[in-house]
Amino acid sequence: MALNIPAEFDREMDELISRYPVRRSASLMVLHAWQEKFGWISQEAVAWVAAKLGLQPIHVFELVTFYPMFRQAPAGKFQFKVCRTLSCALGGGHELHGHLCGKLGLDPKKHGAQTTADGRFSVEFVECLASCGTAPVVMVNDTFHQGVTTGKADELVAGCR
Repeated sequence: MALNIPAEFDREMDELISRYPVRRSASLMVLHAWQEKFGWISQEAVAWVAAKLGLQPIHVFELVTFYPMFRQAPAGKFQFKVCRTLSCALGGGHELHGHLCGKLGLDPKKHGAQTTADGRFSVEFVECLASCGTAPVVMVNDTFHQGVTTGKADELVAGCR
């Protein structure tokens, strides 16, 4: 599959890369920009970024697979990120994740982000969302929610429909 990269994005990446004395050093920033623009990082995107940086694709793929913030599949329109670190785990984060998965027909035991068949919702565990005193916490897209109960989670899902 050939990628149709907008010329403006290509120029922006050239400008971004020019800020680094070693092209490879721009790898993470280019990947972040790609994901922000296109929503996820496909194998074709890995190849494009590698070529742009003068790297072998495996060197870019290593980054995409190592860092959990990079998505290798399209995410849902509404992304539910449930904190799983200690305070949230003790506050019910795992139960909350299971509840959301059950409500949306996803497997709560599956590793990584999952997206509903209609592409509307994604649910995933994430590391600390920095609100330990108000656990469990959830981000829905870019909106932060504290002290989320299963009832509140149901309201959040309903608000996205």
